Amino acid sequence: MARADELSFVPLGGVGEIGMNLSLYGLGKGRQRSWLAVDLGVSFGNEEHLPGIDVVMPDTRFIESEKKNLVGLVLTHAHEDHFGAIIDLWPRLQCPIFATKFSAALFEAKCASERNPPNIPVTVIESGGRVDIGPFNVEFVAVQHSIPESHALAIRTSEGLVLHTGDWKLDPTPLIGEPTNEKRLRELGDEGVLALIGDSTNAVREGRSPSEREVAHGLTEIIKDAKGRVAVTTIASNVSRMRAVAEAAREADREVVLIGRAMERVAQVARETGYLDGIAPFRSADLYGHFPPNKVLALCTGSQGEPRAALARIANDDHPEVTLNSGDTVIFSSRTIPGNEKSVGTIINGLVSQGIKVITDRTHMVHVSGHPRRDELRDMISWVRPQLLIPVHGEALHLSEHASLARSCGVPKVLICKNGDQVRLAPGEPAIIEQVPSGRLYKDGKILEDQNARAVVARRRLAFAGSAFVALALTEQGELADDPQVDLVGIPERNAAGELMDELIFDVAVATFDNLPRAKRRDSDAVGEAVRRAVRSAIAEQWGKKTVCVVHVLEV
Repeated sequence: MARADELSFVPLGGVGEIGMNLSLYGLGKGRQRSWLAVDLGVSFGNEEHLPGIDVVMPDTRFIESEKKNLVGLVLTHAHEDHFGAIIDLWPRLQCPIFATKFSAALFEAKCASERNPPNIPVTVIESGGRVDIGPFNVEFVAVQHSIPESHALAIRTSEGLVLHTGDWKLDPTPLIGEPTNEKRLRELGDEGVLALIGDSTNAVREGRSPSEREVAHGLTEIIKDAKGRVAVTTIASNVSRMRAVAEAAREADREVVLIGRAMERVAQVARETGYLDGIAPFRSADLYGHFPPNKVLALCTGSQGEPRAALARIANDDHPEVTLNSGDTVIFSSRTIPGNEKSVGTIINGLVSQGIKVITDRTHMVHVSGHPRRDELRDMISWVRPQLLIPVHGEALHLSEHASLARSCGVPKVLICKNGDQVRLAPGEPAIIEQVPSGRLYKDGKILEDQNARAVVARRRLAFAGSAFVALALTEQGELADDPQVDLVGIPERNAAGELMDELIFDVAVATFDNLPRAKRRDSDAVGEAVRRAVRSAIAEQWGKKTVCVVHVLEV
C-alpha cells in the first residue's frame, strides 16, 4: 500500500517575533514534495543593536534548495512585514506570485520606485476567488485589517484544509471594504478545518479591538477643535486611516497635504483601486506654505520614528517645505512597534519642547489595532472549529497566550513551534519532525548579508568600543623608518588621569617594537601582531573596553 502524502508547515519568519513573515506549506513524500510559500516580509533594523542595517529579512536557504519544487508565493496583504522582501529575495526563488488587486498594484508601485528592480510578474486573483497552485487549491477569504484587501487563505490539499489567517480583526463598521467574512469562515468550519494557523499579536489583550469608525469620530473631534496647523502621522499603508483623516479635514475645512513618498505612493494606488472614491484630491508638499495655518493638515510618514521620514525632518526643522510652530498640533494615529519606543519618544519630546501639542492613543481615540483580541480569537475558533491550532505572528508570550486560549476553547490539539521547525500536519499526530535552515538576512546598503557576517558583527563592536589604527614603517634592517602613526576613532581623547590617549598608545607601540628580539623586528607579521595585542591591552587598561585594533606594517 502506497504511503500517503505528508502535509507539513514550515515557518521561516514571523514565529516568535512580529514581522518578517514567511511560511511554507509542503505536500508530498520526501524530496518529491511541492512547496507553497505564504508572504515574504521584512522587519526593521534597530540602530542600537544593528548599526547601519535598514531592514531584516528571513533566510531563504532552505526554500532556495527546494526551488524546483516551489510552486508559488501567495500574499495575504501588502504590509511591509508580509511583502517587503520580495524585490530583494524573489530573484533567488523566481516563483509565480499570486495576490489580489490592491496588493498587486501597491507592489507594482513599490517596484516602480526602485532603481532597476527585477521584472516580477504577479497574477491577480479576485477577493473571494480560488486558484490552483500545483497540488494546492487556495481561496482568498476576505478579512478586515489596517490595509485594504487583507485575506485569510483557505489552503485545500489531498490531506486536508488549512486556514492561514494572515493579519485580521473583526470590525463590524469598517471605513473601507467589507467586514471579515463570518459566513464563509463558518462554511469552512462545516467543511472541516484540519489546522488553523493564526495571528497571535493581540492574544494578551482581553475584549475586542475597537472599530475604525471610532477612530474616525475621534480624529474629527480633535481636528475640528485644533488651533493652528495640524499634522497627522500614521502607517502609510493604512488607507482606512487616510480616508478618516481626509473626512475629518473636510469637516474642519482644512486641505490635506501629503508629506512623504510612501504616503504619496499608497494614496495613488488607493485612488486607482477605488478606495478613496469621494475624497477630494490631496495637495502636494510644495503647496503646504500657501495655506493659512487653520486651513491645512499635513498627513505625514514617520509614525515609527524613522529618522529619514517626514515627521522626523519636520521635528528637526530641516524639512524643505513643512514647518510647525508653537501652538500647532501633531496627532500620532498609530501605535509604536516594539523596539521603536526610543526613536518615537525622541521625536515626541522634540515636538513638545517646541510648544507643539502632541496627541497619542494613550489619551485619545486616535488609533486602533488591526489585530484580534481574545474575544475575536474565540469567535474565529468557534466558527472554524479546527482540529489543530498553531499560533504564529507573535513573540513567545503572544504564542503561549493564544495556545492557552485555544485549549480553553476546546481545540483538540494545539502546537507551538518556532522558525525553522518542520511541523507534520497530516497524516497522523501533528508533531515537529525536523529542523530546516533558518535565520536572518541583513540588508546592508545594497548588499544582503548573513546574520553572522563579519561586517555586521564588527560594526556592533565598533559602535560599542571604537577602533584604533596604528601604522609602522620598517627598514630592511628591522628599524623604525619613522615615528608610528596613531589614529583613534570613537575612543576618549584622555584617560581618567587626563593624559592624552593617542600619546599613550604611541608610547606603547614604540616600546613594544623596541622590546622585540631583533630577528622578529624583520618579520612584519610578528611586529603587527605584537603591537596589536599591546595596544588593545593598553586601551582596555586605560578605558575598560576592548576596542577593535588594526595595525599596518609597511616595509620601506
